[in-house]
Amino acid sequence: MVILHTFLALVAGLAVMVLLALALSALVARLVPSWTDAEGKPAGGLCPPGWKPGYVFVNLGSSFLAAAAGGYCTAWVATANPLIHVLVLGLVVLMLSALSALQSRGKHPIWFQLAQVAISPFGVLAGGLARLRVLGIL
Repeated sequence: MVILHTFLALVAGLAVMVLLALALSALVARLVPSWTDAEGKPAGGLCPPGWKPGYVFVNLGSSFLAAAAGGYCTAWVATANPLIHVLVLGLVVLMLSALSALQSRGKHPIWFQLAQVAISPFGVLAGGLARLRVLGIL
């Protein structure tokens, strides 16, 4: 039963993270459609093609917030040793982010890919630590 509870905690955190990231991306695309350019022209030398600088920062920030919400949710669902669950979710997110960066090689600047790989696991850890702080463990 403990393994099932662990699995559910990880799936819940990952689901919250994915759904929130999708919702935030859709919200930004709907509220500020001028930030994404359908023509694919570079908006600036450092931005991914077709993206405005504001969209890059909002994208990275929303990735962090979604990951933090996922980490918080995992620590909330995992009643037994929530820090271990958060660390495992962080490793899973790190591996998925690295695979995604490898898949999109050449489409985005290397700094953006590295930022995407690094931001999500740190967000998961931040959310998990916030939950531990609420519980009074930290």
